[in-house]
Amino acid sequence: MSTGADAAGGGIRLLIADDEHLIRGALAALLGLEPDIEVVASVDNGLAAIEQAAATRPDVCLLDLEMPGADGIEAATRILATVPTRVVIVTRHARPGVLRRALAARVSGFVPKSTPAEELAHVIRDVAAGRRYIDPEIAATALTAERCPLTDRELDTLRFSRSTMSVVQIADRLHLAPGTVRNYLSSAMTKLGAASRHEAAEIAWQQGWI
Repeated sequence: MSTGADAAGGGIRLLIADDEHLIRGALAALLGLEPDIEVVASVDNGLAAIEQAAATRPDVCLLDLEMPGADGIEAATRILATVPTRVVIVTRHARPGVLRRALAARVSGFVPKSTPAEELAHVIRDVAAGRRYIDPEIAATALTAERCPLTDRELDTLRFSRSTMSVVQIADRLHLAPGTVRNYLSSAMTKLGAASRHEAAEIAWQQGWI
């Protein structure tokens, strides 16, 4: 895949999405000082990141994992489906299964929020050049993490169970019968030893499976 930076041989056009105002502002200011990086958009939620990626077509998108509207991985999936860009995910808490989700979404970089701006700039350059960067500690944690025992459909129902949606609403969103959704939720609760669908959803979230 060729990005704008590749084609023009010039600077790297960067989109930043983070719902923490101070962190987003600091990243935009520090990375913007790099001679070869231009911050073309700075937003505070996943849905805005998707919209701005389509509008500005950046070379690299730097997305926070935990954001309102759409988390970093969901935003990455939707952005990469339509925009010829690359994505770096930054996170404060690297839950075990999240890296596997990110790699499945074709994310190119995965780093902790504690990464210094100068080092992050190097990661952005590597990713823009077509390379992949995964923080070594995050990679090591992912390799030793417990494998997810849940099916894709069970994970889908638990993902929506983290909200206030009812079983009927979840069924409508997934285009399934309410009884089918209840069966998936029951199966997931049994596998995880959870007393409720909300508890099962919390366990799955803590493990990084949803």
